[in-house]
Amino acid sequence: MATKRKPDIPSLSIEEAQKYIKIINERSAEFVGQLDELESAIGMMMIGRLFGWKVLALIHSKKTVKKYETILDISIQEMFEPEGPLTSKSNGYAFVQKLGNFWKAVSGEVKVEGRREVK
Repeated sequence: MATKRKPDIPSLSIEEAQKYIKIINERSAEFVGQLDELESAIGMMMIGRLFGWKVLALIHSKKTVKKYETILDISIQEMFEPEGPLTSKSNGYAFVQKLGNFWKAVSGEVKVEGRREVK
């Protein structure tokens, strides 16, 4: 049986890691609201680095992305590449690639089965 090759995930530089920690520390210190929303926003940011902003746009509604961006004071399209080192694990993104129209899938015009699942 062939073993699955692990994707190459580049390490964060010290500067990049410090940037993430600074965002988490500052936004956590200033945050007022439901703690699970802060937790989810931080999770989105960490996943965005690995999967890219296009996968985030597929798995979250525009409203949710905007809420998390506001909590963290970031823009996913500025902070992350469109695709990350683990984008290929996203079932939804693979489907959208075959479909050929990313924005129709994001808008909900085209139903994407398993859009939140990874392989």
